[in-house]
Amino acid sequence: MGLATRPLPALRIVAFRCSAGLDWLHLHDLRHAFATFLLDQGEELRTVMELLGHSTIRMTADTYGHVLPARARQAASAIDRILGQEGTE
Repeated sequence: MGLATRPLPALRIVAFRCSAGLDWLHLHDLRHAFATFLLDQGEELRTVMELLGHSTIRMTADTYGHVLPARARQAASAIDRILGQEGTE
């Protein structure tokens, strides 16, 4: 896509990252970080899918599935804490 056909917000992002010394940072990097942070904080996969505009939940899961094993470990630890507390009362 040539510079003349880029939308204005994209030009602003390019100018901002250059002035901030972040030439290596791309808009897609921010999008990926956004989704990864949401999933890491426990947001539902469907919600992230909708926010990203993905057409299927599978697309979101395939792209950001690397975050989900950590969430599964956290859930297992939570169950361990709950079960451990029940046994001590």
